[in-house]
Amino acid sequence: MCGLLDRINQPNDIKNIDAKDYRRLAWEIRRFLVRNVSRTGGHLASNLGVVELSMALHLCCELPYDQIVWDVGHQSYTHKILTGRKEEFGSLRQYGGLSGFPKRAESGCDVFNTGHSSTSISAAIGLAKARDIRGGVQKIFAVIGDGALSGGMAYEALNNAARLDSNLIIVLNDNQMSISRNVGGMAGYLGNIRTNTNYTGLKEDVEKVLKKMPWIGEALTGSIRGFKDVLKRIFIPGMLFEDMGIKFIGPIDGHDIKQMVSAFDAAANVKEAVLVHVCTKKGKGYPPAEKDPASFHGVAPFFVRDGTPRADAKDKETYTDVFSRTITALADRNTRLTAVSAAMPAGTGLVPFSEKYPGRFFDVGIAEEHAVTFAAGMAAGGLKPVVAIYSTFLQRAYDQILHDVCLCRLPVVFAVDRAGIVGSDGETHQGIFDIAFMMPMPGITILAPKNSWELKAMLNFSIEYNGPVAIRYPRGEAYTGLEEFKQPVEYGRGEWIARGHGIVLLAAGSMVKTAVEVYHIFKGRGINISVVNMRFLKPLDDILLEKALNGHSLAVTLEEGVVTGGFGQAVADWSNSRNTNAKVLCIGLPDKFLEHGSVSILKEKYGIDAKSIAERVLKAYEEEKGKA
Repeated sequence: MCGLLDRINQPNDIKNIDAKDYRRLAWEIRRFLVRNVSRTGGHLASNLGVVELSMALHLCCELPYDQIVWDVGHQSYTHKILTGRKEEFGSLRQYGGLSGFPKRAESGCDVFNTGHSSTSISAAIGLAKARDIRGGVQKIFAVIGDGALSGGMAYEALNNAARLDSNLIIVLNDNQMSISRNVGGMAGYLGNIRTNTNYTGLKEDVEKVLKKMPWIGEALTGSIRGFKDVLKRIFIPGMLFEDMGIKFIGPIDGHDIKQMVSAFDAAANVKEAVLVHVCTKKGKGYPPAEKDPASFHGVAPFFVRDGTPRADAKDKETYTDVFSRTITALADRNTRLTAVSAAMPAGTGLVPFSEKYPGRFFDVGIAEEHAVTFAAGMAAGGLKPVVAIYSTFLQRAYDQILHDVCLCRLPVVFAVDRAGIVGSDGETHQGIFDIAFMMPMPGITILAPKNSWELKAMLNFSIEYNGPVAIRYPRGEAYTGLEEFKQPVEYGRGEWIARGHGIVLLAAGSMVKTAVEVYHIFKGRGINISVVNMRFLKPLDDILLEKALNGHSLAVTLEEGVVTGGFGQAVADWSNSRNTNAKVLCIGLPDKFLEHGSVSILKEKYGIDAKSIAERVLKAYEEEKGKA
């Protein structure tokens, strides 16, 4: 017998499913998700938690006419299934395949590209205003998690939403988690609403008594709306959303489709912003994910039977592991050292630090801007804060780094994890802009380690340095080669890895390993070239560059970041200002957003793998020789 999911092949097909079969369809969707994500990897726990919520939204909408904005968007897999993309799930997050996030170019049902948190309400208000100006009548939903409500942008949007005089439905998906468990005042506030039965119980009791009164009971029941508002304020102190001017419905069961459809339909008839508070269970339906939703937030391929990873990575230490071990050891010796996370203590390796030094660890939630200025305040107060944030999320705190840290020249250390190409999460998560956006900031020092030993050495340096420091390092296994090169980290100084003639490769961070591979390609052709580990991207090593650019005819910069505004262009500017002998060739990533795909595929496509670099450098070198 064909399953119910076989009948879902295009948008709105769910409306042809009988209501009595919704539970069965939800089960089939969960089974489909677990089986497919176990092969491709992806975001699992968050998607398992919103199956019924996604179904209810699709039952209330006529897609793509009506519009749903998914905050972050990693929980949109069921939405993709229900809009006719289930046959593409075998290619999920693979190069050329289905994106793991909403993508306008992929489907008309994906109304807004998302990938970073706390943006959905702002985008939805914009869509609502566009609808109103055009004279449309679309239903517009913004689905935002309780974790995302720790982001300041969400409050800016809520403040604006309160002024709407037309309909907008904000669905608060409350699963008590962002990636790790939520923290802060909003988490506590929602917890109080979630667990407070006084109001809901009393309201139901009052309505039952009134309905039993002959003739007038129904009329009285319909007239107690104002009384219910009073009850809310008595039994649910604060009522933040209502007090802001946003109608509030809930909390309701996020796994009860009938209840959600009723709530959404009611909310759609209100000529103002309405927030529907829906409670869901992250990881629902798959026991390993229910037990440990944080570990199953984003997963590599795994075995369905028990959730264990398919690949054996237990012996492969990552750069994050090196950071974790080193920063905890440094805290043993420095009582002023503190650590700050923006809702990602596990992802950034700060869990061991938090367990050993809970009084010096701070998870501020999804609030990167606050994390940076909070750290600046601690530094101004005499502490040594280390802020560990992924490169892609550090973008959100640009002004705070520039204005609150660099302007004051405060000794804040930025541990910039996942710098460079990260792969399967695609455009919204590639860490390729951090060099370019930090290079113009006066007073900041930017470092990039060539291997695991050097990351440790740079962290030791940064804790002693009295000024803003950013250390960028890539995702994945830490490189352990070149450990014979252990020159102490000295401010603004790089190191020579190999000395040759004609060509010098000036490599930054992860590209040092690639530069050595290029060196061996040239050596195999009988050409002996030079290789430099720059170490410091800012400030540049004047002494080293003077020797390198005047001692070679071709200087090639290598960086795993965009060329525009990057380290290579800084070297080219330095060379032009001093009229050196060398031509400077900048090799890095293009001025574009990089799609999802494996790191190796993307490096090859964009020409920053060893083979591609060697071919390009050889061509440029021969052209230079031809001019001589």
